[in-house]
Amino acid sequence: MLDLSSPRIMGILNITPDSFSDGGAYTRLDQAIEQALRMVKEGADILDIGGESTRPGAQAVSVWEEIDRVVPVIEALNRRVAVMLSVDTSKPEVMQAACQAGAEMINDVNALRTPGALETARDTQAWVCLMHMQGEPRTMQHNPVYQDVVSEVRSFLSERVHACLVAGIKRERLLLDPGFGFGKTLAHNLALLRALPSLHVEQLPILVGLSRKSMLGALLDNRPVHERLSASVTAALLAVQQGANIVRVHDVQATADALRIWRAVQGI
Repeated sequence: MLDLSSPRIMGILNITPDSFSDGGAYTRLDQAIEQALRMVKEGADILDIGGESTRPGAQAVSVWEEIDRVVPVIEALNRRVAVMLSVDTSKPEVMQAACQAGAEMINDVNALRTPGALETARDTQAWVCLMHMQGEPRTMQHNPVYQDVVSEVRSFLSERVHACLVAGIKRERLLLDPGFGFGKTLAHNLALLRALPSLHVEQLPILVGLSRKSMLGALLDNRPVHERLSASVTAALLAVQQGANIVRVHDVQATADALRIWRAVQGI
């Protein structure tokens, strides 16, 4: 079970050559394992392992290439760490292979809309994070438009929760993600962060991913990706204060330190 009685940290492990922040850094198995163990030592409660970049403009990866990237890492970590392993994918075949290898969570930017994904997620009995995304990664940042971004994201998440329940996925296994930076302008992202408490559709837990994202760079006069540590930690802490149950981050140690201080002040 995943204890969400206090905020948890999900460490990002991208087994990709082209992710926006750490692409190419952990493509070898030994590199990936070393980074995973480091994040666990620093305080990660969950490791999110992805084999396909979903940054704006990212190119698609075949099912088998994605499986070849993530499954060996999940198998190795399943033997070495006690924290929950998550697979960051939208492909049913990858979900199934990853869960057979030891993953216990499916983190899907497409919210199980790929044909067969609902049934696969149900059969694995894994936790599922449903994320909102307008469009698809290659074009999602080409002039995203909403009438009311908060209302539209809430409605989308509600619809996907309903689809999961109808498919037989247990409600207590669902998490929600507003999808910061996925088909959204800076104004859209800020509006969602302000309204985060209202996005707990059916009182379900919320996962937030703001780490190193372009919205933070834009707020800091186009600060480069690797100079967004302070902004990322601040954003994670703000998300927690707004009700986020899990923060998905690159910089685990700094985030863990901030949450440790926050918990002490809150008396948690």
